[in-house]
Amino acid sequence: MEKRVLLAIFLVFVFLFAYQSFVVRRMPAPAGQPAASGQAAGGGGRGPATDVSAGSGAAAVTQPAAGQPGVQQQASAPAEQPAPTVAAAAERKIVVETRVLRVVFSNRGGHAEGWELPRYQGDGGRAVNLVPGNGVSGAFRMFDVRVDDEEVTGRLKAALFASDAADVVDGHRRDVSVTFDYSDAGGLVAHKTFRFSPDSYVVHVSAEVRLGDRALNPTVQMGPGLGDMGVGAAGNSYMQPAAGIVHQDGKVRRIAVKDLGAQPVREGTYRYAGIDDHYFLAVVLPPRTARLEYSLVPVSAPNGKPFSYVEWGVRLAGRADDVRLYLGPKDFDVLAAVDRDMVRAINYGIFDWLAVPLLRALKGINNRVGNYGWSIIVLTVLINVVMFPLRHKSVVSMRRMQELQPQIKAIQERYGKLKTTDPARQKMNQELMELYKSRGVNPASGCVPMLLTIPIFIAFYSLLSQAIELRGAPFVFWIRDLSIHDPYYVTPILMGGAWLWQQAMTPSSADPMQQKMFLAMPVVFTVMFLWAPSGLAIYWFVNNLLGIVQQYATNAIVGPLKTGGAAANEKRKRTPAKQDGAGAK
Repeated sequence: MEKRVLLAIFLVFVFLFAYQSFVVRRMPAPAGQPAASGQAAGGGGRGPATDVSAGSGAAAVTQPAAGQPGVQQQASAPAEQPAPTVAAAAERKIVVETRVLRVVFSNRGGHAEGWELPRYQGDGGRAVNLVPGNGVSGAFRMFDVRVDDEEVTGRLKAALFASDAADVVDGHRRDVSVTFDYSDAGGLVAHKTFRFSPDSYVVHVSAEVRLGDRALNPTVQMGPGLGDMGVGAAGNSYMQPAAGIVHQDGKVRRIAVKDLGAQPVREGTYRYAGIDDHYFLAVVLPPRTARLEYSLVPVSAPNGKPFSYVEWGVRLAGRADDVRLYLGPKDFDVLAAVDRDMVRAINYGIFDWLAVPLLRALKGINNRVGNYGWSIIVLTVLINVVMFPLRHKSVVSMRRMQELQPQIKAIQERYGKLKTTDPARQKMNQELMELYKSRGVNPASGCVPMLLTIPIFIAFYSLLSQAIELRGAPFVFWIRDLSIHDPYYVTPILMGGAWLWQQAMTPSSADPMQQKMFLAMPVVFTVMFLWAPSGLAIYWFVNNLLGIVQQYATNAIVGPLKTGGAAANEKRKRTPAKQDGAGAK
């Protein structure tokens, strides 16, 4: 029975590895693929097509139908823009600082150029910027607004909005707002308001666009992101790349990049919708029906792998008034404070009901220990202590089955030449059951306790692979970030060595070929874990060490391996001969 358990564990982890490698891997747009619908010519950059001062000419653009590839088209002659009546004289930057955010606005277009999270470090020790693709050619900027009339959209992107906000807005102690206004002689009126709270990653956005006496329902663009999974991380199978995410009809659904390219426009009633990556989330929390428009912005990755930023925008049914947007970490407590259903954006897998209590325990231990590496070790020890009775019972049962192997093999050999349909073959099963009963052995007792421990291992594995708490968390010596692989591959190699040791000393009734397969499993997993987050490798290494300690403890309790005597074997051999001559040869 124990070989089935080991095989089941092996298949479970092969599935997890395959899922991360092939399902959650980056699926970039083909090289040279244009952005999907909703991209204006010249994109979000301040190139010659759109980087113009208020009142100067701007290139007219043609917007393709929804779902069709965007194609830039230069008008034969630039349209003359009406002179502004409410506008700023020059471009300026406005910085909003709260306890958890640092947002940099530009009054050109009234967009955000940076959305930094000071509590989370990115490359070079700088704060993570969730919209680093803002300057990518061909992309809209964050909080640009787009309407169906592309000439009006171009005017809005180039406009120098007026704002009475200070250059630095201090939002550490109170709610603050930043307002942008623009109007021109052509009857175009635009108004944007952004409201921030000191400790919240939620921003309240209002956007209003009018042309004469006609209200235009704008699409609020969110720019290319997310920035945590930058181009340098392309191809990392353990990291979930940015992709679409929607919560609809009580379920969370992730939309792969290839599917976003095939169907860039999606409309429905969502609890929240947007994009997410491994550790961060950017979603709109609409109170009504929303239209989501996705596009892919291909860029060149330093490692040579193709990579595409996911750009998206949202248009609500009715006015874009006081729309809530969440742009922040996939931290369980933070998400729960915004909306309890938002915690489901964290992909803990099928055992999420078990992963959450384990997360609580890990954070509680870390509050006392102060190091997530040691906290993982402490929690792994506690889990193994709780499971010791089950694992001990399983090992004892395996030991008893191993002691009976000579007698079991003798019985099986005597009936081995009989066909499975031969009625006499049933006597083999009866004789085996009599043997188990006489020795007080339950064949299932070896695997059932072990099966009960599998959900705990999988839940803890999923927790450690998804928990943002480990992102940037150091352990000791060379391990400075538990969310990335060991730079010297020491922990996965130690993990594999400990697993080989444990396999070699674990009692097994499997045949020699199966035993060789089981001994190969540690080698396979060592290769798989070379690029796994070091927190996972530490957990699995400590778990294997504790398995070795438990095996020694069990061996000391139950004593050395005992085998049946020759007389007992001979008695078993003679028994079927008296009952049925067909099986006595």
